[in-house]
Parts: sequence; structure tokens; C-alpha cells
Amino acid sequence: MNALVYLDPGKIAWKEVPRPTVLEPTDALVKITKTTICGTDLHILKGDVPAVTPGRILGHEGVGIIEEVGSAVRSFKQGDHVLISCITSCGKCEYCKKQLYAHCEDGGWKLGHLIDGTQAEYVRIPHADNSLYAIPPGADEEALVMLSDIFPTGFEIGVLYGAVKPGDVVAIVGAGPVGMASLLTAKFFSPSKIIMIDLDRSRLDLAEKLGATHVIDSSGGDVVQKVLDQTKDGVDVAIEAVGIPQTFDICQHIVRPGGHIANVGVHGKSVNFELQKLWIRNITVTTGLVNTNTTPMLIKTVESNKLTPLDLITHRYTFDQFMEAYAVFGNAAVENALKVIISRT
Repeated sequence: MNALVYLDPGKIAWKEVPRPTVLEPTDALVKITKTTICGTDLHILKGDVPAVTPGRILGHEGVGIIEEVGSAVRSFKQGDHVLISCITSCGKCEYCKKQLYAHCEDGGWKLGHLIDGTQAEYVRIPHADNSLYAIPPGADEEALVMLSDIFPTGFEIGVLYGAVKPGDVVAIVGAGPVGMASLLTAKFFSPSKIIMIDLDRSRLDLAEKLGATHVIDSSGGDVVQKVLDQTKDGVDVAIEAVGIPQTFDICQHIVRPGGHIANVGVHGKSVNFELQKLWIRNITVTTGLVNTNTTPMLIKTVESNKLTPLDLITHRYTFDQFMEAYAVFGNAAVENALKVIISRT
């Protein structure tokens, strides 16, 4: 088969590799029909994730058709259309029983990280009964690709950990895919204001179309003061969706007493955490890696058209255009790229 293979920092290739096989009774072999590229894949390409070794097939998102199942798989059979979760879960360990699937003792984030991933014609999925989701008949599979990772991440780690409530003022720092997913799922709870903050004007324009009540171009001066000017004394929930010290700093300066900072961004370096100021204001700070325990619910919201992930797709490619897709996604600001879909045909 062909797959997108990590070779060395800065080097990937769409090349021929051995097709995976079922190794354990709980495995499933899935024929990939649609996949995408994540910002995490770009971090891997830069060499930021040393656990990813040369020769690894990248990718942890996608949909496909069951090609083969192991003898212990009970929920799926050959020919079933499935959504692949970015998190692998055994369903039996201490963490899985707490729905902390991200920390499964035999799973977690493995695809495209510790084992071969979804940017390929076929992928082996461990613990298939707990790591795959049946696609409802007639569902838009492009939309469901967005539910492999970004929507559960934005919803669970941003909106739910941030404890968004009706009437809240919410600020989302970062209008990338996960920030947009946080915006769309925050609307479930009817906040009074959603303020989107970003450097990219085109993404801010899209955020307004998707329901942001206010947008702030962070290239234009004092972001903190601009937020404070639009609120009584700050926001109830500040969602950090970038992962750099500057954006975390914005969050801790715009949150009001009793508020929440929900850190979703992946940080590669330490931040200046002003605990000496936050404690006396009764601020709650949360962080996390997505568990995907909300995926079944999110599938239902897509099926009922309450959630519209298709709004985030800006570019479409076929498997033989994988290298072009990476070039465009890696230069997202110039290309106005948000999410790309790569399809078998």
C-alpha cells in the first residue's frame, strides 16, 4: 500500500510500504477512505515529538471501511463504515473505567505516534471495539473526520473543562481548527458573548460567520484592554487554543474573578504562571489531553445538523496529492487553510 511516512525532521514521503495485518484478536484492519492533517503532525515533522521515529506512518484522524477484524472484536464486522478515534482505549483498565481514555494503560494517543497511523490506504486499529465508532447510514463522512480529534478536543478540554454556562462571556484565544471547534460547541450552552482572538483576519471573518459575537485582531495592539473594554471586568471563560506563552498570558489577564482558564493548546515551553495574582481571584485553571468520551454525542449532533464541521474544511485533495496537502496546510496563513480533507478518490 501507499502511506505518508515520516523520514527525519523536515522530511516526509508518500511511498509504498507493507500493508498492515491484524496482530491481536482485538484489532481491526480499516481501509481509509478519508483522512486529514493535524497541527500535531506538523510538530512531528519539525522534530518536536522525539517518540515518533523514522519510518512511522503519520496521522490519527479519519474514516474508513472495516476490511478485517480479529476474533475478539464484537461490535464491528467487515464492510462497516467507521469513524477512527484519535485515542485508543482498551475499555478495561483503571483509567478507561474513569473515562480517562487518553491515559489508557494500553492505548492513549498511539496512532501516528507510537504505532502507524491513518495517513495511509490501510491502518490497524488496536482495541477496535472501544476505538472505533459506527457511522450512521447517510452521514456525511467528510464532516465526521472532524470528530476524530478537533471537535472532541475543543469541546471536552475547552468548553466542558472551562465549565461554560448559559449567559457566560467566553473568549477563545486562537482561531485555528481547535479554537473554531471550541466556538461551535460552546454555542451548545448559550453564552451571551463569544470573543474570538487571532492574528489572521480571514479566520476572524469565518469566526464571525460561525457565531462569534466579537472578534479581536491581536496584531493591532493591547488585546487585554480590548477584551476588558467589551466586558464588565473580564471573561467568565478564557480558552487557550494556541499553545505559546503569549496566548496563555492573555488568558490569565482577561479572566474575571471566579472564572476559568481552559488550556487546550499544546505547549512546547513553560509559561509565566501568575499564581500570586490568580489565587486571590478564585480562578480555576484546567489542562488536558482529549479523552474522546463525548464522541458518540457529537456524532448525534452532526447527524441532526446541530453541529456543522464541514464549515471548517477549506481544501480537498486525493491520496496522490498528499505532499501538496502538507505543503498547503504547513503554510496555512498564506493559503487560508483551516482543515484539509484527503480522500482515497
